[in-house]
Amino acid sequence: MQWLVLGLILLLGVHSVRIVAEEWRTQTIERIGVAAWKSAYALLSLLGLALVIWGYGLARQQPVVLWTPPTAARHVAALLNLPAMVLLVAAYVPGNALKVRLHHPMVLGVKLWALAHLLANGNLADLLLFGGFLVWAVLNYRAARQRGLLPTDGHRADAADDDEPGDTDPDPRHPVSLPATVATVVVGLAVWAALAFGLHATLFGVAPLGR
Repeated sequence: MQWLVLGLILLLGVHSVRIVAEEWRTQTIERIGVAAWKSAYALLSLLGLALVIWGYGLARQQPVVLWTPPTAARHVAALLNLPAMVLLVAAYVPGNALKVRLHHPMVLGVKLWALAHLLANGNLADLLLFGGFLVWAVLNYRAARQRGLLPTDGHRADAADDDEPGDTDPDPRHPVSLPATVATVVVGLAVWAALAFGLHATLFGVAPLGR
């Protein structure tokens, strides 16, 4: 369990710099450069993710059961994950209407994903993992909205200002595109279907739509 906690602290901590230390982040980027910042950011994120995956796997071998969700909760979770996958895909497709309107589809997708998994799982490790991501997503979205609603320097965020695609404003060079929006929805549905009808069971040993 300690490796899971350590991984979450590292992974979510790195992704929370803009929430708790925006000024320090800006000063550090000015001092070391964007490339060095993004490299350190990526390396620490990968290390945190590896610890989360390893720690969660170890914790599942000796689960601490807090509650037993009903079977119906798994089906509800599977349905919630459908829009979550579409929102996650939307963060990467320029010009789609979801990103233009929502501004932060990745963070919203993580919210739904985490909530869905909390509904369907009742172990301590699940509470730590998915609960941690849910709290992070709520705080991240609030901070992102505050940055957008209360700009300090009047410029639009670009790739040099942001660490992840879910935290960027729509690029004015990419106006709303119906094909991009349709592609976003289709790819998101395809990802959800692949996970729901086989890939999730193969990777994680749990069939989302199983009995």
